[in-house]
Amino acid sequence: MGPSQHERSIFLGLLPWAERTAVARALRAETVGGLALLVAAVVALAWANTPWSAAYEAVRDFHVGIPALGLDLSVEHWASEGLLSIFFLVAGIELKRELTLGELRTPAKAALPVVAAVCGMAVPAGVYLAVSLPRGGTADGWAVPMATDIAFALAVLAILSTHLPSALRAFLLTLAVVDDLGAILVIALFFTSSLNLLALGGAIAGLTIFYLMQRKRVRGWWWYVPLGLTIWALTYNSGIHATVAGVAMGLLLRTRRDPDEQVSCGERTEHHLRPVSAGIAVPLFALFAAGVSISPSALGSVFREPEPLGVVLGLVVGKTIGIFIGTYLAARFTRAQLNPDLAWADVLALAAVSGVGFTVALLIGELAFTNPVDAEHIKAAVVTGSLIAAGLAAMLIKRRNTIYRRIYEEENRDEDEDSVPDVYQQAPRSSRHRLP
Repeated sequence: MGPSQHERSIFLGLLPWAERTAVARALRAETVGGLALLVAAVVALAWANTPWSAAYEAVRDFHVGIPALGLDLSVEHWASEGLLSIFFLVAGIELKRELTLGELRTPAKAALPVVAAVCGMAVPAGVYLAVSLPRGGTADGWAVPMATDIAFALAVLAILSTHLPSALRAFLLTLAVVDDLGAILVIALFFTSSLNLLALGGAIAGLTIFYLMQRKRVRGWWWYVPLGLTIWALTYNSGIHATVAGVAMGLLLRTRRDPDEQVSCGERTEHHLRPVSAGIAVPLFALFAAGVSISPSALGSVFREPEPLGVVLGLVVGKTIGIFIGTYLAARFTRAQLNPDLAWADVLALAAVSGVGFTVALLIGELAFTNPVDAEHIKAAVVTGSLIAAGLAAMLIKRRNTIYRRIYEEENRDEDEDSVPDVYQQAPRSSRHRLP
C-alpha cells in the first residue's frame, strides 16, 4: 500500500534512483564546465587589465561571417548569439525532460520549484528597480539579476568540496532550468526591437518541419544539423535573439524513449552537446564577455551608480530573499514537509548560491545597455555581485557541511557492493527517505 493521502510529502528527501542518476550525470558535466567557465572569466579579466588589453578588444571586436546572409558578426556576438544557442539548446532539452519525466511533470511536483524560481526572478527585478529608480537610474537593467548560472554555482560548490545532498543539488538544477526558460522569454519579449516578418516566418516554418521530423521519428544528424543552422540564421535575421532558436529546438526534441530505443533523441543530443556547451560554448562566451576593467574607479562605479548597484543587490539580496520566501510559501501551500535532517537554513544557503548569475546576466546586460561604457559597468556589477553571492553561499554552506557529510555518506553507503546504495533497498514507511 502507498502512503496515506493525508501524509505530507517530503521536500528535499531522497531522490528516486533513476532521477538521481540523471541529475548526477548532468551535474557532473556542468561542474566541469563551471570550472572551465571560472578559468575563462579569470583569463578575460586578466587579459583586459594588462598592457595587452588593446589586443583583447581587437580580437573581441573582430568581424567575421557572411554579410550576404546577414551574418556579419563580431567574435563577441558569435559567442553570445551562436555559441550560447548551444547552451540554450541543452537547457531546452533539460526543461523538456523535467516537463515530461522529472519534477515538473505534474502540477503538485512543479509547484515548489516553479514558485521558488518565479519569486527568484521577480524579487531581484523589484530590488533593481527599488534601488535604481529613486537614485535617478533607468529601468533598463531590471532583467539582469534574474537568472542563475548553474555551471558557475556548481563550480563554487566543487571548489568548496562540499557534501551537499543530491536533493539540494537537484533542486538547484531545477531552479536553474526554470530560470533559463524565464530568461529566454524575457529576451524574446523585451529585447526584440524590430521584426523581419519574412525571416520570422521562415524560422517558424523550419521549427514546424523540425517538429514533424520528430513526430515521424526521422533519425540522422545530417538532417537536423543543416535544418538547425537554417532555423538559427533565420531567427537571428528576424530580429529575435538567436538563442531563442536553441531553446525552441530543445523543447521540440523527444525525451521519452520509444519501445525500441535505449535512449531518446533528446537524451542522445544532450549527451553529445552538453560537453560542448559546458566545456566550450559557455567558457568562450565568458572569455569575450567578462573582460571588464577592474581599476579602483571602475569598481567604485559599481557601488556609486544606481544601475550597477541595483544589479549587485538584485543578485545578492533579491535572489536570496526571493528564492527562500518563494520556497517557504510554496512548501506551506503544498503542505510539503521539509526533510527532518535538513533545516530552512539549508534552503537559505541554496538561495544564496542562486545569486551567482554570471552567463545569462552578462548576456542580458549586453542587450539592455547598448552604450559601451554603461555595458562595461553592468558587466563589472554582474561579476562583483556573483562573487559576493558565491562568498555568502560559501559561508552558509560550510557551517552546515558536517550535517551534509553525514547525509551524503548515508545516501551513498553500499555495503553489498552492488552499485546501488543500500538506502534504495531499505525503505521503511517511517523513513524520512520514503521512496516514491
